[in-house]
Amino acid sequence: MENLRQRPKGDFTWQAQWQQLYILTEHWQSDLQFYKDDIRFLDHLIDKYFIFLTQKDNLDEMRELTKRLTDESKECDSLIEKTTTHLSHLGQLIDDPYKYDSHQFRGEHEKLEDAIAAFIKKFRKNKKETFAITEKVIGKEIKKRLMP
Repeated sequence: MENLRQRPKGDFTWQAQWQQLYILTEHWQSDLQFYKDDIRFLDHLIDKYFIFLTQKDNLDEMRELTKRLTDESKECDSLIEKTTTHLSHLGQLIDDPYKYDSHQFRGEHEKLEDAIAAFIKKFRKNKKETFAITEKVIGKEIKKRLMP
């Protein structure tokens, strides 16, 4: 299985300085913003070709796909919020290293990373499926229009 974690191998989470974890978390936040934009693009793609995509033979497939994209959008928003809070806590830790329990905080950092990796894996699968369905349906429509 593909490893979607973005940190170096080993015990990086448990040995890194707070500044290093802060930089890594900023990357996560930036990536999540990108995925949020990507979800908007997929929604726009579905809206643009809605008439073709919701024909009888595609309706159930599209209904499920749009539901998953909506769920992913909500999950992405939640992860962005958690990442923002995590960044705030990391900033406080940089200023006052004894403010939080280091072990507990590093464990939370690892859980956040795992949640982001799971989200990315799920999103990539749904993005691929969205493009495949759209390509198939648009191809059928083009053939219909080209055939007299």
